[in-house]
Amino acid sequence: MTRYLVQNIDLPVEAGADEVLSVAKKRLLTLFSDKQILLLNISKRSVDARKRDNIKFIWSVSADVDCDRAIPREKLLSRGIALAKSSAIHPEFGSEILTERPVIAGFGPCGMFCGLLLAEYGYRPIIIERGSDVQSRASDVDNFLKNKVLNTESNIQFGAGGAGTFSDGKLVTRINDEKCAYVIEQLRKFGAPDDIIYLAKPHIGTDNLRRVVSNIHNEIISLGGEIHYNTRLDGLNSELGRIRSVKTSKGTIPCGALILAIGHSARDTFDAVKQNGVLLTAKAFSVGVRIEHLQSDIDDAMYGVNRSALLPHGEYNLSHKCRTGRGVYTFCMCPGGTVMASSSEQNGIVTNGMSTYLRDGKNANSAVAVSVLPDDFGNDPIGAIEYQRRLEMRAFDVGKGNYAAPCQTVGSFLSGKTNKYSRVMPTYMDGNVTMCDLHGVLPQIVSSSLEEGLTAFDRQIVGFAVDDAVLTGVETRTSSPVRIPRSDVFTADGYINLYPAGEGAGYAGGITSAAVDGINCALSVMAKYRAK
Repeated sequence: MTRYLVQNIDLPVEAGADEVLSVAKKRLLTLFSDKQILLLNISKRSVDARKRDNIKFIWSVSADVDCDRAIPREKLLSRGIALAKSSAIHPEFGSEILTERPVIAGFGPCGMFCGLLLAEYGYRPIIIERGSDVQSRASDVDNFLKNKVLNTESNIQFGAGGAGTFSDGKLVTRINDEKCAYVIEQLRKFGAPDDIIYLAKPHIGTDNLRRVVSNIHNEIISLGGEIHYNTRLDGLNSELGRIRSVKTSKGTIPCGALILAIGHSARDTFDAVKQNGVLLTAKAFSVGVRIEHLQSDIDDAMYGVNRSALLPHGEYNLSHKCRTGRGVYTFCMCPGGTVMASSSEQNGIVTNGMSTYLRDGKNANSAVAVSVLPDDFGNDPIGAIEYQRRLEMRAFDVGKGNYAAPCQTVGSFLSGKTNKYSRVMPTYMDGNVTMCDLHGVLPQIVSSSLEEGLTAFDRQIVGFAVDDAVLTGVETRTSSPVRIPRSDVFTADGYINLYPAGEGAGYAGGITSAAVDGINCALSVMAKYRAK
């Protein structure tokens, strides 16, 4: 049996799945008999809104065909058909026995998928996570949002599922790796909506993510793994470049291999591993604000006012190169979402975006972020962290405490107009904001770049810089400010069994790419070691 992909089936928005599959089958029948075509499934759907009077869905269909003869590539392409890529994982196993169980520090997407794959092949990983399990973590977050009581160990950044658990759950990624399909299939297996398989911009929603994380937790345990929550990595014990054990807030754990999947906000852990001789380098990152519009305004701008009710909410992904050479771009756009209070340190403001699966909130929100370059913080990894922290503390001070976020309308930010929200109501902590001048919060190079970027984006999407859109600061955790250098086999410089992984180590950005990096590290461990 061979799997093919019938691509670029463009049909009116109103066309149903039966019509899509019928078009795909007609193409296949030019090459195969009806009996040979065994199974058809929707594989991808995207929106073509280039012509407002003729918006279409573009579909792809996967087809399992009982035919082993090779079809020339040119013949397939002439019919809009291609061979489908396999999403199967095929580990190779080394000869060295892993004398102690592998330890994974962090249970975000990277740690989850690394642990899941190792558990499936009998390695019985021990996973430590500084935050709480899903249910306890949800209570901690709720207590912060309602009562302004921050648990610095269990919050929107730390805990089961990582920062992504309290996000939109976007699975879009820029990496081109066949393992992305494996990740999405596994997420669906563990409870994500079926449509993540075929949507061009799939998302899970924070309401579904909690169930998915709990199901993956249960699967790892059933396969012999262990997960220890409220257990922080505090240090390493090594000998001749080999990690022998890890120091945690609850004691020492023997370690055959350590996968460092700590996420982008574990600042104290960065410092701890640096003190143990692990090399950290500074890298570029971005800072900025969250912008909120009425979702209906974004939908009108993307599709027109006479849009079909069958269309998904409008989404955007914008970028601009400033006159200074810096980039400004939108990031983590959440249709129908909420701006989240995402602090992990006392007296600091951090914003992020979240939406449920239905994306049925009144506002759309997105980060608008500006590149921060190593020269801005002395090309020092600890300096990079301090750059973020100073912005967060400044935002807290300008917000006048109680985790109120500094806020300004776009009209006021760009032109000094009256700074009072009207149609667009801030969603951060149910409106716990302080209206102010964000120029007094952000570095001058960031605020001036934001001004230029907002103006440029308004030319790309009419109304993007509308006066009553709302800016809430600050967004500082777009990516890790540090990188932990590693070899071609994913091991850290100077170590033979330490695997820096995911966003925290500087090798991923988002749920899917972090999960793929965790899988790659698991495969590297298996390629060197056999399970004990």
